[in-house]
Amino acid sequence: MRSMFKAAAAVAAFAIVGATQAQPNLEKLKQFKVSGTDLNIPVVPQTGKNADAIRENLKRIKLPPGFKIELYAIVPDARHMAVAPSTNMLFVGTRKTTVWAVTDRNGDMVADEVKPFAPSLKFNVPNGVCWTRDGFLIVVEHNRVLNFPAAEFFYEGPDVAVIEVVPQGGLVPVEEESFNHGARTCRVGPDGMLYITLGQPYNVQPRDKVALYEKLGIGGIIRMNPFDGSKREVVAVGIRNSVGQDFNPKDKTLWFTDNQTDGMGDDTPPGELNRVTKPGEHFGYPFIHGRNVKIAGTAAAPDLRDLKAPANWTPPQIEFPAHQAQLGMTFYTGKMFPAKYQGGIFVAAHGSWNRTTPTGALINFVSLKPDGTADKSEVFAEGWLDAATGTYRGRPVDVAVMKDGSLLVSDDFAGALYRISYQP
Repeated sequence: MRSMFKAAAAVAAFAIVGATQAQPNLEKLKQFKVSGTDLNIPVVPQTGKNADAIRENLKRIKLPPGFKIELYAIVPDARHMAVAPSTNMLFVGTRKTTVWAVTDRNGDMVADEVKPFAPSLKFNVPNGVCWTRDGFLIVVEHNRVLNFPAAEFFYEGPDVAVIEVVPQGGLVPVEEESFNHGARTCRVGPDGMLYITLGQPYNVQPRDKVALYEKLGIGGIIRMNPFDGSKREVVAVGIRNSVGQDFNPKDKTLWFTDNQTDGMGDDTPPGELNRVTKPGEHFGYPFIHGRNVKIAGTAAAPDLRDLKAPANWTPPQIEFPAHQAQLGMTFYTGKMFPAKYQGGIFVAAHGSWNRTTPTGALINFVSLKPDGTADKSEVFAEGWLDAATGTYRGRPVDVAVMKDGSLLVSDDFAGALYRISYQP
């Protein structure tokens, strides 16, 4: 009850009187008004030929002994996931215009219902979804941030209470908007602040954008108050395009993936897994990728030839094979998997798009040393890429830990969520 009053108070505090022609429904929902949207929300079919074909494809997936993978839900364009803290459901972002509400109503570890969340609103690339510590759902779009109080309890209808944390056009300058690298990810940290990854809009940013992007946190990670967008600051820079982040629950450090520059060859530069230990760290881009691959002055960035690199920059914890496109990541906090995996990191590799021989479409596991740094990376799950034909049957995007300790994997190519469980 306390959290409900808190949710109502928060929404009321940030409501703006008066609707605008550009976003009439958003203004209505901020004031607890009805939008007039049809109360009957269409659901996504969970059975049939498509579901059967996906289950057949999953027979190709290779896992360590004792693990199995099953279809959890049909979710079109499924990207990043936010498992609800209190109920048997989760929210799934996309790079289109829909956030999906996915519900397992009978507790059998298979979703029974998949339908659009808050369909009275118009989302724009709502890729990033995450939770505050007291159960508010954050949705980070291409250039807007919304906060939904008690979303997991009030998602049944089209109208849902909402706080506009960052209005449209306020996340990055409108003139820096781009279709390239516009999928944001989010996490609420141990400090209660909202952390957002901002991919930079180019393959390699031009010389006259480098200082501007570092100042704004484009090609970096920013943080802010998750309810009103205040106290915004840049946490990390020197990043090309991070599409995955998570906090280590043991030492509270922030880790993130970073995708490498295109057009430098099949085997260079490496993908990255990085660790932030203090605000303001520089991770090398666009001067260095990986531990020692030069970018500035190469054919990919000739205009950066004489630009001075930062005096101090932080090398990655792990280098992944080039062009595998590591995206979502999560620390494994469950108990179902063997001790080897507990406290380690699972990373989803989407797969290459510009390599002579395709690579990726797999799940990596990264173990940690006692001091909290990365130990080594190994392939945990693979088989979505057909080696014989070079075609994809799936492309993993994100990983998330379920309450029972199983692992969810999202796939925007197949339009599905998979559940990986362990039985000795």
